[in-house]
Amino acid sequence: MSQSMFSTWPVSISAPKAAVKPEQLTSTELVALCQQRLRPERMMFAELLRRYQGHVDKLLYHLAPDWPDRADLAQEVWIRVYRNMRRLNDPAKFKGWLGRITTNLFYDELRRRKRNRATLSLDAPLALEDGSIDWDVPASAPGPVDTMMTQEFYDQLHRAIADLPEVFRTTIVLREIQGLSYEEIAEMTGVSLGTVKSRIARARQRLQTELQPYLGN
Repeated sequence: MSQSMFSTWPVSISAPKAAVKPEQLTSTELVALCQQRLRPERMMFAELLRRYQGHVDKLLYHLAPDWPDRADLAQEVWIRVYRNMRRLNDPAKFKGWLGRITTNLFYDELRRRKRNRATLSLDAPLALEDGSIDWDVPASAPGPVDTMMTQEFYDQLHRAIADLPEVFRTTIVLREIQGLSYEEIAEMTGVSLGTVKSRIARARQRLQTELQPYLGN
């Protein structure tokens, strides 16, 4: 009797599904899972940080090459990401969102530091060569032109960007590395569209001058 009674119980016995490892997920899936809780799950967030730490470091390197505390800024970037993950509407756009957080943090810190620094006048004359140049940032996948460039060229390029006046450097980085539009840069930096275009043109001209030995005629 007891045997037949127990046999009528709706018992379902199955092995628990194996948990998916964070490294097996796509970045979009990883971001979506991090957004499910009020605070991201630790292992998921650690994997997200591992994948995108290089992107943050590269952007801060170009924005603030002479700042010795870039690691502290990078840490603050991830604190902001951790606290605001649920504000991102589209997980597929995480990288762009991360870049904006990094850039905004840089500008917050830059404004604080500028209080104790002299203001650079954009009206001051610059010793620039006549002419113009179309500036292209090397793509991640090497092309025919990239294969002709040596490590010496890239080293000189990094030095040339680092040596630009601060307002020129940050603007050219936002445009050529972060990929922001002129309008977005104007809004972010609080200057007019004409000023943004002027700064980018002057930055490109100065970089052309510095890199002329590597660019040929």
